[in-house]
Amino acid sequence: MTAVRGARAADSDGTLARVYCDIEAYYGARVAKHGATPRGVDWSCQATQDLRFVQLLKVCDFSRPLSLNDIGCGYGALCAFLAMRHPQSNIDYLGVDLSQAMIGRARRRFARPGRRFALGKVSPRVADYSVASGIMNVNVGYSRAVWEDFVAATLGDMRRASSRGFAVNFLDKTSGVSAESGAVSLYRTNPEPWARYCERDLGCSVETIDNYGMKEFTLLVRCG
Repeated sequence: MTAVRGARAADSDGTLARVYCDIEAYYGARVAKHGATPRGVDWSCQATQDLRFVQLLKVCDFSRPLSLNDIGCGYGALCAFLAMRHPQSNIDYLGVDLSQAMIGRARRRFARPGRRFALGKVSPRVADYSVASGIMNVNVGYSRAVWEDFVAATLGDMRRASSRGFAVNFLDKTSGVSAESGAVSLYRTNPEPWARYCERDLGCSVETIDNYGMKEFTLLVRCG
């Protein structure tokens, strides 16, 4: 996988900027159609969305105060989950999303001290942990190579914004076949290339979780 070279080349000619713009347009349209619901961020239901949150948050140590970046936070569903699942934990949460429509909904529902939201593609701060749920899955019309440039750039951004670790999930390649280009499609992959990228290029250790009953996997990435 030549993700690092590809990401740099794509960034230099503006391709990644177009990818981010198209992602923003896609999810803005989804939330306009379905509202602040799992369908608005392309998940089928609340139960599977929550199951994904359980896996991602395994990277975090909730026994002491922590700061958490939620990359691609959407309408802020993770805030509600944290309040339900970890009500006694001291969490400084920052949600980040490309979509102004998503951020507006998140702020109206959840903003308060310790629960903030920012518009953008990267976190404006370094936190203990960062998580991203599903943001790699929907390829908004690019070749597989360009989409993997985006994935590599996003993982690099998450590494720089995380002092202790980060977590992401992907659709498993064995669960179907994704289109190489053209219309919106699902990006599917194996764990090994991205685990290796995080270890070799980002200098982290990686644990793969794939036993939670869904055709996907989660990478728990711990910073050295």
